[in-house]
Amino acid sequence: MRSLSFSQAIDDALAQAMAADPRIVVLGEDIPLLRRELLVRFGPQRVRATPISESAFVGAAVAAAMGGLRPVVEVYMADFLGVCLDALLNHAAKVETFSGAQWTAPVVLRVACGGGYGDAGQHEQALWGWLAHIPGLTVVAPSTPADAGGLLLAALQQDGPVIYLEHKLLSESWLDFLGSGGRRTVTFDVPAAGAKGTVPSTWRPVPIGRAATVRKGGDVTLVSVGVGVHRALEAAEVLAAEGVRAGVLDLRTVSPLDRAAVCDAVAQTGRLLVVDEDYEGFGLSGELAAVVLEAGVSFQYARVCTRTTIPYARHLEEQVLPSSDRICAAARQLCS
Repeated sequence: MRSLSFSQAIDDALAQAMAADPRIVVLGEDIPLLRRELLVRFGPQRVRATPISESAFVGAAVAAAMGGLRPVVEVYMADFLGVCLDALLNHAAKVETFSGAQWTAPVVLRVACGGGYGDAGQHEQALWGWLAHIPGLTVVAPSTPADAGGLLLAALQQDGPVIYLEHKLLSESWLDFLGSGGRRTVTFDVPAAGAKGTVPSTWRPVPIGRAATVRKGGDVTLVSVGVGVHRALEAAEVLAAEGVRAGVLDLRTVSPLDRAAVCDAVAQTGRLLVVDEDYEGFGLSGELAAVVLEAGVSFQYARVCTRTTIPYARHLEEQVLPSSDRICAAARQLCS
């Protein structure tokens, strides 16, 4: 075992996969700079820079995947997926179904997402609920270095398109490159347990579609993904001092959902509190409620989500994004 940062874990797992499979190529804007260690090791044919055109390089990657490669495409921010949505919505997600499984598109989109660093609603959206809404797309969002590397390895073994979301507060490379930007007046609430942690000496896939119980508790179940898991854990510590036992479930994968794990956890506590940095309306938080109701589980429900466009001003941004204070307030009301 060894200790790596979130960013190091992803790059380390990717290097292991590239060494084992010559079909894996990496491409995106500024990739020779951002992945220079991979460039030195694997050369410019497998680590390639692209023009600043998401529609062009994501579309090219989908075609390359159909042709037999396994591209890893880097997109600076989840917000920019809107530029290349046609390639995802109408091509990558549907080619296997429309071809009767004669064609597949095993492409991994490595995408930075999430807020908490003062860059507003065109650069800080999570969007995993929107992406998971599309049949044919797998959507993962790790919260720890160990899961980050393991889920990337699993994503590279899928035969269909995977959206691999990296929260910028966990990723030191994205936070430095996109968040700090030379600003000296901005601070970030980075969860230490998510930014750096113990990882295996040799990477093995973390099963896609399997949630992880990261804290047990019998009074209320907190369910989240990405940075929200750490906010939930912070809240659970505060609640424990007040006599409220909160369990925390890390989904790890938004699509497919681990329905059984969610239903089992909520059946034990009778209360579900969803912590979701994505938008509240028509998203993951509502889907989880529907899943548990359809399973016939009787429970009380609340959610702490992003309800509006994320403001640029840091003090306003903090009011909009899920926080441990908001989670504690919702849990207290739910348990009263």
